[in-house]
Amino acid sequence: MKKTSSIVGRKLKEIIIKKVFAFFAMLSLVLLALIVYFLFQEGLPIFWLTSVSDFLFGPLWYPTYDPPSYGIWPLIVGSVVVTALASLIAVPFGILSAIYISEIAPARLKEILKAVIELLAGLPSVVLGFFGMVILAPWMQETFDIPTGLNIVNASLMLAVMAIPTISSISEDALYAVPRDFKEASYALGATKYETITRVSVPAALSGISTAVILGMARAIGETMVVLMVAGGAAALPRGIFDSVRPMPASIAAEMGEAPFQSGHYHALFATGIVLFLVTLAFNLIADYVSNRFKEEGSGTL
Repeated sequence: MKKTSSIVGRKLKEIIIKKVFAFFAMLSLVLLALIVYFLFQEGLPIFWLTSVSDFLFGPLWYPTYDPPSYGIWPLIVGSVVVTALASLIAVPFGILSAIYISEIAPARLKEILKAVIELLAGLPSVVLGFFGMVILAPWMQETFDIPTGLNIVNASLMLAVMAIPTISSISEDALYAVPRDFKEASYALGATKYETITRVSVPAALSGISTAVILGMARAIGETMVVLMVAGGAAALPRGIFDSVRPMPASIAAEMGEAPFQSGHYHALFATGIVLFLVTLAFNLIADYVSNRFKEEGSGTL
């Protein structure tokens, strides 16, 4: 009798736990749906004032002029350029640091490096923004003899610092998940450590590494505070890497407080948020596709 009641109690507890988890999962979906609904509700009215093509590819962003211009092409280009340059810096550093920590570093040094990377990941973006403004910007202005140190290069360096922990941590987890049998088989066949890393460990972890790179880029393109502080804030098409730009997140953060409620400027900023949301969603979908694709290829090969 006691055994039966104990089994019934465990089953009841398991059912309650499942229901609680299901509730919070559904709550997350509902909250996300409400946020997306609000974003589209406030952003779509801008297309009553301008066409989609003029909004996306218009070269002028003057929402307070008379008549106003709602072209966000300079903002899109600013976001893409800053993210691309940041990725060129962050991807090699992130992947190579992950390989060193997971495959080469001694145990004691490995723990120190992991702690440093985790500390870097938890560093507030406003701190990096202050560093870029106070330290890096004057140094760049004096060293390269340029009008301002608040430019694409400054923003890209700060975004790279923010993206490296994401890329390194996820890549390290992917490398750590590679079965030990693969490496031992490689060593048994006479391969060196370098050959094992480049021909066994990295290819086997390519799914996780690719996902890390894409999520790192998504982290960079969605960052607000750093680009608001060190990108310069010029809503114009850049002609060089030392020009100032205003990426989409920076424009939303800088102008939303000044835009009159339900005005064209207000709706244009929400529509910019829709574009940013769709770009971030695309990054996540690509990361999921790449991850599953490499997993399928790996399972078919091995």
